[in-house]
Amino acid sequence: MRKPFVVALCVLGFGSVVVAQSKIDTKWHCEKPSGLYKFDVGDVPDHSYLILQGTCNATASDSNFAEKTGAYTEFQEVWKASMTFHGRFNVTMDNADKVFYTYEGSGSTANNNLPPNKWKIASGTGKYKGIKGMGNCSGKQNTDQSSDWTCTGTYSMGK
Repeated sequence: MRKPFVVALCVLGFGSVVVAQSKIDTKWHCEKPSGLYKFDVGDVPDHSYLILQGTCNATASDSNFAEKTGAYTEFQEVWKASMTFHGRFNVTMDNADKVFYTYEGSGSTANNNLPPNKWKIASGTGKYKGIKGMGNCSGKQNTDQSSDWTCTGTYSMGK
């Protein structure tokens, strides 16, 4: 008799986790990187490593997940017209709490397109303590070296 009760509780618990998924849909404008360090590898032409830092402002964000500003640190390997990268993106929410992301991606850098990335939420502070999530971003580099991004995904709040 005890076993069906435990199974029923597990099913109800799983159902509440699925319902707790919420959407993230934010558009970002990132200024030209404030820190950019390039190191030529020297093995073949057009092969280099870069470290970048910069800031971004949310230009559109869901009121239920109101992202305001972000700061990133990114590591890139560039080889001719392709790149791989990974980084951290630290977001300040509208209420001053923080959400910390990790991201990575690879692809072509041709035609001012930036390779898309996949992100995960690593942690948060205040109201967002225990947050988890995942999604992706696509972006375009502007002629002034700023960039515009559209990021979508889902998140859930832990205990």
